[in-house]
Amino acid sequence: MIKRRTFIVGAGLAAVGAAAHLLTRGSDYRAAADALWSHRPFAEGPDLVYLVHYATLAANSHNAQPWRFRATPEGISLRPDPGRMLPVADPDNHHLYASLGCAAENLMLAAGAAGRSCAVAFSAGGDGRVDVALGQGAGRRDPLFESIVERQCTRSDYDARPIDSAARASLQAAARVEGCDLMLIDDRAKIEQVLELILAANEMQVADPAFTAELLSWLRFNAGAALATCDGLYAACAGNPTLPDWLGPILFDAFFKPAAENERYARQVRSSAGLALFIGERDDRAHWVQAGRSYQRFALQATALGIRHTHLNQPLEVKTVRPQLAALLGLGNRRIDLMVRYGRGPAMPRSLRRPVRDVIDTA
Repeated sequence: MIKRRTFIVGAGLAAVGAAAHLLTRGSDYRAAADALWSHRPFAEGPDLVYLVHYATLAANSHNAQPWRFRATPEGISLRPDPGRMLPVADPDNHHLYASLGCAAENLMLAAGAAGRSCAVAFSAGGDGRVDVALGQGAGRRDPLFESIVERQCTRSDYDARPIDSAARASLQAAARVEGCDLMLIDDRAKIEQVLELILAANEMQVADPAFTAELLSWLRFNAGAALATCDGLYAACAGNPTLPDWLGPILFDAFFKPAAENERYARQVRSSAGLALFIGERDDRAHWVQAGRSYQRFALQATALGIRHTHLNQPLEVKTVRPQLAALLGLGNRRIDLMVRYGRGPAMPRSLRRPVRDVIDTA
């Protein structure tokens, strides 16, 4: 039997032949990302394409981009994209609706920056859409708009420095959205207690073949693969080496193990300044949307302050662990919608998005 070390060395040598190609595509990727994450001019409007550009720069689970946009007589509607759901990690589409909330918040910020008033509402109909009404009155330019093109989920170690009280208060104020509460945890003992549940849930997920298969389907091991789909989780965005398409799944299978993943998450949580949890007043789609909006505003304010963040949703996705976390934090039967760690650290490469024309419905 070939030993793992022998296999890895051989695979590494075999990958050398593809290195020049990967580096070239890496330059293409950086150019595409720079072009994407930039402000757009608007004429008299704003028009649909302008607004949807900013909406698609919102955070979303697995970078699956599970949204469709359509112009309506009142404004713009956001609808779930059934082909981009995550049935294992997100069986009740909770993260999907939080993602729609993130996109709706960006869209409203862009509308305000362009001088249009706006309001958001969750449709009570069966299509589960989120409606953003664009008014004729003058909109207010929110300073958070400027951070849309700089925000990222930064999956790296932070420097463990605490966040000062002024920055903490600023994050709380920015995240204030009706129907959602924000809980910030910076007590190290409490973080360790939450970490135990993060690791327990992460171990369950990594050991689940269905979860692993779903995650693998959204991994993009090199720039060429990421450019081909403009979605998913590009390896470099998480600080991982880029690999040829044939090698990535093999090494993923070899090294994506509970112990290794837990070691990485424990180190990263302990390097963070604190945890932020977003808790809707009720456990329904309308409040999942509001939680997404609250988180997006938190993320944009953190960006403005030079504070990084990334998601830690394992104990929220594992149904048996979710109530344990709520009980630990004294939340009773309330559902925690989203959880992130935050702190200061270096920037990472940013993910891509599909072209705006591909997410707009014209019929």
